[in-house]
Amino acid sequence: MLGWSNRCLDRTVSNACSRSPQLITSTLVSLLPLVTGDDSDGGFHGPSIDEFFPPAVLFAGTPFELNRIMLIRLLVMTVLIIVFWLGTRSMKLVPTRGQVAFEFITGFVRNNIIVGTLGEKDGKRFMPVLMTIFFVTLGMNITGVIPPLQIAGTSVIGLPLIMSIVAYVLFIYAGIRKFGFRYFKNALILPGVPIALVPFLAILEFLSTFILRPVTLTLRLLMNMVAGHMLLVLCFAATDFFLFTVLADGNFLGLLGVGTFAFGIAFTLLEIFVAALQAYVITILAAIYIQMALAEEH
Repeated sequence: MLGWSNRCLDRTVSNACSRSPQLITSTLVSLLPLVTGDDSDGGFHGPSIDEFFPPAVLFAGTPFELNRIMLIRLLVMTVLIIVFWLGTRSMKLVPTRGQVAFEFITGFVRNNIIVGTLGEKDGKRFMPVLMTIFFVTLGMNITGVIPPLQIAGTSVIGLPLIMSIVAYVLFIYAGIRKFGFRYFKNALILPGVPIALVPFLAILEFLSTFILRPVTLTLRLLMNMVAGHMLLVLCFAATDFFLFTVLADGNFLGLLGVGTFAFGIAFTLLEIFVAALQAYVITILAAIYIQMALAEEH
């Protein structure tokens, strides 16, 4: 039952975060040819997947090559280290405003995601890693709406994959630590199932638990960040084109740029919400997977 509920949660969150932006993106794309004409003559050029593979900025051609996205990741990690160092170095009994804000955010993650899912004892055991997953994901996601960064550190598969692997290792470690290798039997064989169905259901549970979990964790985060970036670039690139190319040539269809700009602002706010939501989702799913691994029965 827990496995079924978790899969429902996966599908619900993923659909809620991606369906509306995709629909509106396709609508905007369908409108653009009305005024752009052929791309080859200097017309509108929409966002490309090449934006997620920028050229090297430092150390090109070496194992330490850094491009724009890697520099953003290093910047986010530096900022997170500084924030947590400043937030914890001199905590007072009567907190300052900064300490109140810091304690509110960390307390929310601790109480509502980690301890609320795993309980006090197990929550403390896994809190450092789950806290890291949440704040690294949030920091990397939010760079997608910060000028002049404007691309999420999680919009290339490497980082989402690493965090998914960490969550994957965590729940397998938790299960083996508590039950030994009997954990795999608990995970694959459902109690009370007729013996004839055991092999079939064991294969399904194996695919669901040990194959699809890391894949869905990775793709959910990656695709939301990619779609969000493409949507924002489309809106603001269309705004620039309509207002400064079409309208400048005396074509009043260029006033559509006002609408695309409004969409861009609205989707910026949506992207901030999605950035926080995806950090919440990947962390709570990791906590749920650990809780399921620690459960006495499937």
